[in-house]
Amino acid sequence: MSEELVPIPEPRGLPVLGVALDINPEVPITTFLNWANQYGEIMRLKIVGRDIVSVNSIALVHEMCDEKRFEKNVSGPLMQVRNGVHDGLFTAINGEPNWGIAHRVLMPAFGPMSIQGMFDEMHEIASQLSLKWARHGPTKPIMVTDDFTRLALDTLALCSMNFRFNSYYHDDMHPFIDAMGDFLVESDSRARRPPYTSFFHRAADRKYEEDIAILRKTAQDVLNSRKGKPTERRDLLSAMMDGVDPKTGAKLTDDSIIDNLITFLIAGHETTSGLLSFAFYQLIRHPEAYRRAQQEVDDVVGTGPITVEHIKKVPYISAILRETLRLNPTIPIIGMQAKNDDVLGGKYAVKKGQSILLLLAKAHLDPAVYGDDANEFVPERMLDENFERRSREHPDCWKPFGNGMRGCIGRPFAWQEAVLVMMMLLQNFNFMPDDANYNLHYKQTLTLKPKDFYMRAVLRGGISPTELEHRLAGGLATPTQGAKAKPASTGHSRTASQVSRLKPINIYYGSNTGTCETIAQRLAGDAASHGFQATVVDSLDAANQNLPKDRPVVFITASYEGQPPDNAALFTGWVESLKADELNDVSYAVFGCGHRDWTSTFHRIPKLINETVAARGGSRICPMGLTDAAQGEMFTDFEQWEDEVFWPAVEEKYGTSDLEGTENEATSTSALSVQFSTPRSSTLRQDVKEAVVIATEVLTAPGAASMKKHIEIQLPSDLSYKAGDYLAVLPLNPKETVNRALRRFQLAWDTNVTIGADRPTTLPVNVPVPVSDVLGAYVELAQPATKRSILALAEAAKDDATKSSLKRLASSANYTAEVSRKRVSVLDLLETYPTVSLPFGSFLALLPPMRVRQYSISSSPLWNPAHVTLSYSLLETPSLANPSVKHIGVATSYLSSLEPGDKLNVSVRPSHTAFHLPQLADKTPIVCIGAGAGIAPFRGFIQERAKMIEAGQRLEECLLFFGCRSPAEDDLYREELDKWEELGAVDVRRAYSRATEGVDEAKGCKHVDDRLWEDREDLANLWDKGAKVYVCGSRELGESVKKVVVKVAMEWKNAKVRGEGGAEGEATEEDALKWFESIRNERYATDVFD
Repeated sequence: MSEELVPIPEPRGLPVLGVALDINPEVPITTFLNWANQYGEIMRLKIVGRDIVSVNSIALVHEMCDEKRFEKNVSGPLMQVRNGVHDGLFTAINGEPNWGIAHRVLMPAFGPMSIQGMFDEMHEIASQLSLKWARHGPTKPIMVTDDFTRLALDTLALCSMNFRFNSYYHDDMHPFIDAMGDFLVESDSRARRPPYTSFFHRAADRKYEEDIAILRKTAQDVLNSRKGKPTERRDLLSAMMDGVDPKTGAKLTDDSIIDNLITFLIAGHETTSGLLSFAFYQLIRHPEAYRRAQQEVDDVVGTGPITVEHIKKVPYISAILRETLRLNPTIPIIGMQAKNDDVLGGKYAVKKGQSILLLLAKAHLDPAVYGDDANEFVPERMLDENFERRSREHPDCWKPFGNGMRGCIGRPFAWQEAVLVMMMLLQNFNFMPDDANYNLHYKQTLTLKPKDFYMRAVLRGGISPTELEHRLAGGLATPTQGAKAKPASTGHSRTASQVSRLKPINIYYGSNTGTCETIAQRLAGDAASHGFQATVVDSLDAANQNLPKDRPVVFITASYEGQPPDNAALFTGWVESLKADELNDVSYAVFGCGHRDWTSTFHRIPKLINETVAARGGSRICPMGLTDAAQGEMFTDFEQWEDEVFWPAVEEKYGTSDLEGTENEATSTSALSVQFSTPRSSTLRQDVKEAVVIATEVLTAPGAASMKKHIEIQLPSDLSYKAGDYLAVLPLNPKETVNRALRRFQLAWDTNVTIGADRPTTLPVNVPVPVSDVLGAYVELAQPATKRSILALAEAAKDDATKSSLKRLASSANYTAEVSRKRVSVLDLLETYPTVSLPFGSFLALLPPMRVRQYSISSSPLWNPAHVTLSYSLLETPSLANPSVKHIGVATSYLSSLEPGDKLNVSVRPSHTAFHLPQLADKTPIVCIGAGAGIAPFRGFIQERAKMIEAGQRLEECLLFFGCRSPAEDDLYREELDKWEELGAVDVRRAYSRATEGVDEAKGCKHVDDRLWEDREDLANLWDKGAKVYVCGSRELGESVKKVVVKVAMEWKNAKVRGEGGAEGEATEEDALKWFESIRNERYATDVFD
């Protein structure tokens, strides 16, 4: 029996336009997904006079797939696409006769035997792609979507029409591709415009007609070519030209053939290229899946030729493609309509002819079908048995190829092509991201593809491009012996005779924040003074299955919560998968970075690499070096290991190459040469994108002990985020600090500097740059000086007293207390010791590069998908190095200096998977614990919950434990939280450390851990209901909350034991700690900072 009918929820819109102006014009799907997250399983959208219903859950999608009740709807963008392809297979309106004729004529052309017969031509085009990547070499960034677009277009044209676009023999894409992309984008835009506005888009209309002309001319040329040179070849084009409809006896007209040629070229190559691009993005992000896929190819094919029989023998590759299409459907929306008045879900009424969208991009993430990890890439769930079982239990839960009679006719073609290409590429290459920090952005026409996704390809097994060509042609390829690596492009300017006398060394780093990369570059810069040339300085993933045995190899890496850095995951997974002595004759050394607060995973990855490489036959050059970020002496620890352990061991094993006149570059005053000039110029960093400040606000009362501020930022149009993510900000040094450096070196603010380098550097070289830009944007002026830096200053000192004093500071007995803990910088020391005569180039050489700072985003995309907010504490205290000077936080002072309209460079970085709202928000309570600016991510969480509740969704409970000084001073976002608490989005429990008022509200609790203990019964009850716990704040807060949680767990467990008669025995603190470790990063997620 039907439930009582309820209205379909909808966002508010404007008269006539509806919500059209709210839709992201570049990537509309992001707006639809945000609405779906807010409104739930169904929503109504009014767009320029059109009334559309969107279904967003598998249960409703399953109903929509009943072809007795619903049918395909050609409207909106598809109706506009008809301007170019009329009643082709994809755009025909139900009942149009040409669709039936074409469908019946062409079905045999996509039968199993026909598809298998196309294998050799598919293999040829895939080989062209492989050889292009091999010949470009391992350092060339590959524009993934462009090359897969060329592949899919050429494959489709050759296999189905015997027409060659020869896309890999031209630098520019074929005009058809550009015209097609512009045509699809404009079709989508036209669907969202009021009809009476066409006068304002005459230029766009002219371009639209020109694009259509190019599409139709290309198809006409293909048809004319076949007519001019008849053939007995049986393919798609011959079926169109010669086929007779068995039902009507009709044949396709030339116009209908052209319509369908364009349709196939558009639909076929757009979707396959998107699928392959998304699949490689997912594989690179998931090294275990990558390793398993590659192992499957090795087991099934080895190094021999791939044949059509292999296609059905790689179930894991098929699972990867299915899972990719679930997470990233290339056609994210299917348009349907009701055949009659109907009721969806037993309670949502829809009228006959109602336009209904199947929002697959959201429905495919339905946690009711795919669980709480529905957003995660898990190919195992798509293995044949699991896939078939889930499809029986949840019919229509995977619909990337459409539905029923109007489903994709070319599915078998696309599948064979995708499997073949995956196998060939994984067989012959190892891949890594060109930018390990890349996060998925979408490019949308009528289909989806990754935007700006680049990767690099390294030939496996040491083979050359020529040998790969031989292998792909069916011959045997053997690795070239004696191949020599070319020196890394590091900016060295040594003579050829000097370089020829240097011995090679490879340096690999694993780094998310840039610290280990900086250390690797330092080691490369120092190598020449020890007789070595860094032939490779690259990410650890570049060494995946590719470790040299004829030179020393250095691994420099960190751990992140026990996991490898983003650019080291593939390498780490490979090393862990080795079983025998595969690394015999690899000589290596390891330097590891970590933070001792992560006790159970401290230095896990460097230790794992150090031990595993040795276990697989590698030979350690020297003992592993380690540093603890908590001590703030990472660079000093590295320099000590490098000078006292690593280089002596290397020189003992390999000897040295004496270079006449070579100096120790660590202290050489000629490491960087500079020339000054007067013209002004500026430079931009490329690893972040430009954003705009919208608003700023002080959150604390005047005179507060610690000022906290709020800033709203408009993101670049192609960036998106989730509640709980980070915003990485590339700051500038405070103007006061830059002025100090300019005064010390007697430089004017507008002076220009031209830098020349004979060592690797991240500074701009060989171009005039304002010295204020270099000091403000490129180097860390406030970084504590290292021991080596202090000794360099001592060398430059003019008097013995200064030399002695600096050497005393650099000694092990004094460095930590007098320099590291007081955060004494090189600039501080130059001001303290004015007689030190250090050239400006040497000063720059002693400074580390400017790095980004990450801040938790304090907003939700359901509030505004194009804007983020940050909530931060302004750091400004007397310097411990010199109390007369302020110690100013680099990033917070930079953010605080910004005003509305100012621009800054940012990127969105995802937080740990566990630090996001649960998928089953209606079934999973949450507990948020923070103090001060640690409220930031929780404001985003609660804001999102409030938007969902306002849209009519029912959510489980949320407790927020929040600590601050007092209600009058820094009770952050009080008005907002009160409003959201009244709405039912949160229940706030406060603690005040300095309060004279509001003590009753805080129940006398001064700190968050006190309030957590006070309300432990509520915490335990929510935990019993499956709650997730989130903690954000300082490490001290993290530790104090952990102690309370462990204590509550013991009490909770023991109360249960006593209630059940004590049969199991009471829990000890050790038991509780083991339990705590078992829930970390699953039900207990932390985001703590120093």
